[in-house]
Amino acid sequence: MIYLILGLAIFLGVHSVRIVANDWRTTQIARFGEGPWKGLYSLASVVGFALIVWGYGQARLDPEALWNPPVWTRYLAAPLTLLAFVLVTAAYVPGTRIKAYLGSPMVLGVKLWAFAHLIANGTLASAVLFGSFLVWAVVDFASARRRDRTAGVVYPEGSFARDAVATAIGVVAWVLFAFWLHGWLFGVRPFG
Repeated sequence: MIYLILGLAIFLGVHSVRIVANDWRTTQIARFGEGPWKGLYSLASVVGFALIVWGYGQARLDPEALWNPPVWTRYLAAPLTLLAFVLVTAAYVPGTRIKAYLGSPMVLGVKLWAFAHLIANGTLASAVLFGSFLVWAVVDFASARRRDRTAGVVYPEGSFARDAVATAIGVVAWVLFAFWLHGWLFGVRPFG
């Protein structure tokens, strides 16, 4: 469990710099340059992510049950993760109305993904992993919205056609992940 916690601290810590120390972040980017900053950020993120994956895998070998999730939570997790995939995709498809309306659809997608997994899993490791991501996403979403309002950020209106593209890509990615990749990568097949 220690590697999972260490990985979460590194990964979410790096992704929280803008929340807790935005002025320091801006100073460091000016001091070192955007490229080196992104390189260090990426390196720390990869190290944190690797520790999360390894630590969670180790914790799953000897799981500590906290509760026994009802079967209906798995059925609820499916549409929540589908929506999460669409939101994450909408963050990266330029010109979506989804991004214009939400501002940070990727972080909202992480919230839904974490919540869906939190309710469908009852182990201590799952509560630590998905609970940490859920708390981080709630705080980051609020921080990003506040930062956008303070700076007067207005996202371009976007188009329904771009929303359709983001939705189609998100749905296809979800289908591939839910029916094949999730089982292959994590040993858990959400749909049997």
